Amino acid sequence: MTELNPMELPDSFRDSLRMLERSRRERVAAVRRGESFPLLSLPDRQAWLEEFHPDYRYDQRRRLRIGPSKGEAVPLELAELLESWPRSSTLALLNDDAPQHDIETDVLVIGGGGAGAAAAITAAEAGAHVLIATKLRFGDSNTLMAEGGIQVADQECDSPILHFLDAMGGGHFTNDPELVERLVSDGPEVLRWLEEIGVLFDKYPTGRMMVRHGGGTSRKRLHSAGDVTGLEMMRVIRDQAENDPRISVMNFCAAVELLTDDNGRVSGAVLERLVKKDTVVVRAKAVIVATGGLGRLHLQDFPTSNHYGATADGLVMAYRAGLPLRDLKHSQYHPTGIAFPEQKLGLLITEKFRGLGAQLINRHGDEFVNSLEPRDVTTAAIIRECQEYENGVETPSGGQGIWLDIPMIDLLHGRGTIEREFPGRFTEFLSKGVDLRTMPLLAYPTLHYQNGGVTIHGDGMTDMPGLYAAGEVTGGVHGNNRLMGNALLEILVFGRRAGRSAAEFAKSHGASKGLGLSHLESFMRRLEELNVDRSRTAPVLLPSYGEVKPL
Repeated sequence: MTELNPMELPDSFRDSLRMLERSRRERVAAVRRGESFPLLSLPDRQAWLEEFHPDYRYDQRRRLRIGPSKGEAVPLELAELLESWPRSSTLALLNDDAPQHDIETDVLVIGGGGAGAAAAITAAEAGAHVLIATKLRFGDSNTLMAEGGIQVADQECDSPILHFLDAMGGGHFTNDPELVERLVSDGPEVLRWLEEIGVLFDKYPTGRMMVRHGGGTSRKRLHSAGDVTGLEMMRVIRDQAENDPRISVMNFCAAVELLTDDNGRVSGAVLERLVKKDTVVVRAKAVIVATGGLGRLHLQDFPTSNHYGATADGLVMAYRAGLPLRDLKHSQYHPTGIAFPEQKLGLLITEKFRGLGAQLINRHGDEFVNSLEPRDVTTAAIIRECQEYENGVETPSGGQGIWLDIPMIDLLHGRGTIEREFPGRFTEFLSKGVDLRTMPLLAYPTLHYQNGGVTIHGDGMTDMPGLYAAGEVTGGVHGNNRLMGNALLEILVFGRRAGRSAAEFAKSHGASKGLGLSHLESFMRRLEELNVDRSRTAPVLLPSYGEVKPL
């Protein structure tokens, strides 16, 4: 292991580190006295958001010119994707009046993350035969990468009502109240289910659940498994699905288009097998879209914490099928993505660090914002500190960052806390020569979560008969901003609801009458009228980071 030698860092780094270390003793003493940096007033929060948060850069979004959400403003990168031509595999099927299916199933689940796995399990338990089609390997998803924890109101001093109020307030009251009510009400049952199937949450020696604060929460309700909560959950949920004989999985098989019948009901999907490079048509009585988010579009060139397959495929397919989208002018930029070491650029430094006392510190060694403000406010504060006041620390490659003073955690809670609470990140950074017990990290906002998406009802059903959606691909649960820990809860609450409802639909309605792509006809005519370049196709399936030029 090559250790990071502070003497080899730029002068600006070493000078800033000295100032941070000088101020640390007084900051730790202040926390012990019960003092904290004051929270912003609501008017100040709004002012900082409007001036500094990336969502409020109106030059970085435009109104859609086509489709059911025509006139809605969305990020430029997403607008280009939604107004694109179908892929060649779909266009080839358009010439076929009645495409023949290669595979038939009761319920087709598109996506193999936490929402898709939960949906498949509950659909199978309801008696359906389920096929999971996942673009990468089953489990490769943002769920697997989630670190901090899952919010559930299960403590004596808490209640789903308080959780509801926190979630609505965090979303600036733009959330769908019905969906938020379902989210918080199902939470305790989801937590019980996770324990029953074997998820190992952090507990005290007495067996009582450990809970932490997250940004914007009025009670401690964050349940975690070290700093690998998503990995632990996905380990158990994936095993549960793979051991059910009623569930089949197709890996490296990306959905590129939904199929419909003459009555506008979903009837299946067109898949592309990435390894064999051929097309598969699946006929299904019900379809669940659980494709995740859009982080790999790198909105405004921000780095991202998202997994490699997060390219908004579900949004494209649902939108072309005629489903409206909501809340997509606001994405979530996590305040603390890694800015240095730069080989980890954009990857997440979980909010749990701040929940245990790590503070955000500028280059002069000063705290400038309460570290448990809601995520969008904290993001705006960091950008403000770096751009407006030029108080960021410059990285060797010319980027900017703010210190996350992680060594404070051991000083506040005792030696060994960092290693015990964050085993994943501790080991990972130690391998890069960074000891989190003694060295703070440089952080800067990273594109983290797609707040909006496909419009759904409380049971996960969309406005297209037989089509359901769950997880990050949907909109309404979080409104304009998501609180930490509500994503892992959302994927399970609505994954389970969608799976159960889709199985019931499949059982009561049977197979649809036909397989077709008639919903594309008017969409493509409008593309033609707008002179959209035919080389612009979607879904993109995998991100492109440039072509290798011949020597």
